[in-house]
Amino acid sequence: MKLYVTRHGETTWNVEWKVSGITDVELTERGKEQARAAADILKNEDIEIVIASPLKRAIHTAEIINEKCNAIMEIDNRLTEQNYGVYEGVHRKSEGFLGNKRQFAFKYPGGESMMQVAYRVYSLLDELRSKYPDKNVLLVTHGGVCRVIKTYFEDMTNEEFFNYSQDNCGLAIYHI
Repeated sequence: MKLYVTRHGETTWNVEWKVSGITDVELTERGKEQARAAADILKNEDIEIVIASPLKRAIHTAEIINEKCNAIMEIDNRLTEQNYGVYEGVHRKSEGFLGNKRQFAFKYPGGESMMQVAYRVYSLLDELRSKYPDKNVLLVTHGGVCRVIKTYFEDMTNEEFFNYSQDNCGLAIYHI
């Protein structure tokens, strides 16, 4: 299995440096352009299945990419971004948010912990390994989920994990 992972295109909250988590925000025009550029790269990769987070920004990115890939498209709740609870909509550099972000077992007040996110994302990846062993699959998801996916395939220190960020419509490729 060849697993392609991309983060959704740019949103207004990305531009404003706001924590968006489960808040359902739209793509910007630049975000749509990023998705079209990703589609141009992926159109020759024989993507057979596209699986997207249920949030609008991921679905819209997946739809734009899939216009050129013509794959089976699915939505999976396990690809939803982390629920940052009280930090939804705050500035990404706010002290409270960054302090909690370093505590992987800490559940954001009103939200979920990174360990809870890892549990649901790892279960999806385990399922994909057995369900599509010989397929090329594209996951369209979010920054926090991309970080967790990377840990499924590669060991990372806490500091590396904290600092890792996948660009909007950046592409990671993993072989299972």
